[in-house]
Amino acid sequence: MWLRLRQIAIVVAELEPVVEDLRQVLGIAVCHRDPGVGKYGLENVLMPVGNQFLEVVAPTEPGTAGGRYLERRGGDGGYMVIAQCDDHAPRRARVAELGIRLVSQSDRDTFRNMQMHPKDTGGSFFEIDEQLGARAHDADGPWDPAGGAGWTAARHTERVGDIVAAEVQCDDPATVATRWAAIAEWRLESRGESTYELALDNATIRFVACTDGRPEGLGGIDVVTNDRDAIITAARSQGLPVDDGTMLIGGLRIRLV
Repeated sequence: MWLRLRQIAIVVAELEPVVEDLRQVLGIAVCHRDPGVGKYGLENVLMPVGNQFLEVVAPTEPGTAGGRYLERRGGDGGYMVIAQCDDHAPRRARVAELGIRLVSQSDRDTFRNMQMHPKDTGGSFFEIDEQLGARAHDADGPWDPAGGAGWTAARHTERVGDIVAAEVQCDDPATVATRWAAIAEWRLESRGESTYELALDNATIRFVACTDGRPEGLGGIDVVTNDRDAIITAARSQGLPVDDGTMLIGGLRIRLV
């Protein structure tokens, strides 16, 4: 069984300014807006990054889960780590065996979804999904949250390629990393004091201590860089914080590699 990083979600107070920063800095574009999230009091966009996606979600009314998460973490920032698998049933059975609660789940003709409760996983929201149908398991295959198969028309790789790491910051990195490794049924690697890595098929999930004054959550991502100078110049033009190849967009650290 394989497990790939397919999507990263960030939650922000205002959608369009962050989308514009991502467009201007990373050179990526919107491929889909999901009207279905409106029933949760949210709006969103999906933007291809190589064969993966950045989702930006924002509350449109008070009292939403996304709004409460913004309050808990003190502003915009990382929200969810979303992986794609090739066989959902044993993944769901494993989560049940570990006693992890699900925030949501679905079984549709083309897509299976399982979003785990962050109080049980630790760190951040962790979701494992399976795409079904033609080319479902191809690296650049269809992805229902991004509108299905048409997303590649909006893919731009002049400045960035794939997301190769997600960094989850935790009060107790060892415990959280061990929990995620048990869910994924993957071997965990120690990378020194308070740093642990879980290597998926196409990316690494890195667990580190909280050092930025913010609570547990998805702190950042590493992105393959095709035009570093253009990205850094654009980030500074947008008035975004840039420090040694790392910038902050929508409260998410984006590290250029």
